[in-house]
Amino acid sequence: MYITTDKAITLEEFLKLPETKPASEYINGEIIQKPMPKGKHSRLQFRLCETINNIAEPLQIASAFPELRCSFGIRSIVPDVAVFKWSRIPFDADGEPPNDFLLCPDWTIEILSPEQSSNRVIGNILYCLQHGCQLGWLIDPRDRSILIFLPNQQPELLQGSDHLSVLEEIDLALTVEQVFSWLKMAG
Repeated sequence: MYITTDKAITLEEFLKLPETKPASEYINGEIIQKPMPKGKHSRLQFRLCETINNIAEPLQIASAFPELRCSFGIRSIVPDVAVFKWSRIPFDADGEPPNDFLLCPDWTIEILSPEQSSNRVIGNILYCLQHGCQLGWLIDPRDRSILIFLPNQQPELLQGSDHLSVLEEIDLALTVEQVFSWLKMAG
């Protein structure tokens, strides 16, 4: 959903606007509101953050943040999951993460909603890769596939028992089947 304004605004002006629910992103000078997450989307997002953080946070390797605004270059985006290496998290004096992340995630994960344009979401992943991101996932719950993006490589479409790429430092072995098995909650 596009939000129109009477005049073009800058990224700095956009960042001063009140947050919206669901979040809006600033892409190529336009404000685009993300669709409201639904059940499958929320479940996958929660389990991804939980799984990554259970392995990476105790060892201070990385941290996964759900729906975190990341503003860098000329965009302000809100990946479904943004993973930052521990060494890149700009902790404040109290050892807490900042409210404003003015940097690109190391790993960006998007879960495609039926109302979303796959090209817009892929555009955000590619933008992240152009700005230093090391890995991108586009999860499509409809066809149970995950598209993997790595810098300077063609995307790879994974399904079923295919093993997923994760950040090198994170000791996590996952298959596409395992990720989608998290949707099954009732016996």
